[in-house]
Amino acid sequence: MSPASGPTVRRRQLGAELRRLREKAGKKIEDVAAHLECSQSKVSRVETGQAPIKARDVRDLLGWYGVDDAAQVEAVMQIHKDAQQQGWWAQFDDVLPSGMSTYAGLESDAVSLRSFEPFVMHGLLQTEPYIRALMDSGNPMDQTDIEQLVKFRLRRQQMLERPSGPLELWVVLEETVLRRPVGGKEVMLQQLDHLIEVAALPNVTIQIMPLAKGAHAAMVGAFTLMDFGQMTPTVIYVESAAGNIYLEKERDVRRFTQSFDLLRAAAPDPQQTTALLKGIAREMQKT
Repeated sequence: MSPASGPTVRRRQLGAELRRLREKAGKKIEDVAAHLECSQSKVSRVETGQAPIKARDVRDLLGWYGVDDAAQVEAVMQIHKDAQQQGWWAQFDDVLPSGMSTYAGLESDAVSLRSFEPFVMHGLLQTEPYIRALMDSGNPMDQTDIEQLVKFRLRRQQMLERPSGPLELWVVLEETVLRRPVGGKEVMLQQLDHLIEVAALPNVTIQIMPLAKGAHAAMVGAFTLMDFGQMTPTVIYVESAAGNIYLEKERDVRRFTQSFDLLRAAAPDPQQTTALLKGIAREMQKT
């Protein structure tokens, strides 16, 4: 399955098309909820790609919206069929935190990611010992669940070398991410070596935001811009202690794009990353 055509993106495309057709037909969300005998929140989740909808309900809505062109109906139904496929992450659903399946689906469908990480190593860049150290620092978990979560994170990293087209990844890391001894010195030295290796990949760009830079354009926390190509809008993923959110409105995309552009302009050139990583590793070895 090629990037930008996976089930998560197709579900979002289906929802967007159903919303467009509803608005064109002059219907409100409450009208649809009454017609389908479901809650308004369910309709809203369907239209934002966060909830599934049965094929018969899609056909029912198309008829109710006045869509009588057979080709258009079949095109929408094909999108629905594609959206029903299970992604590789479905096998981990029992252990994934709430909302992580959605993120994994979007990440898998993305053509490129642009991320800022101020606290921990980006998930696609973590070594297995680093992952395990993070797991051990959180709430106690069953060992079987930990093993599944480790496998899940390592599976995500395969996208950097996927045959259908490697994921383009551009990450800006706060210097503190590299200096915080997650798992101890040896784990971090291994992590730094891994970053040097991954940074050499043609589809990966890593920049380090030095502490000496002081305040910058993204002091509020981690975020990721997920791009899917020309046919699907950019999605912004924002991490928060109160819950993670997804933003798609043009003004939000513009705002976070500007923040990321300011970040990478303020950080040292990517060509300096390897030297900076080696310098931090040398300092760490002396302690």
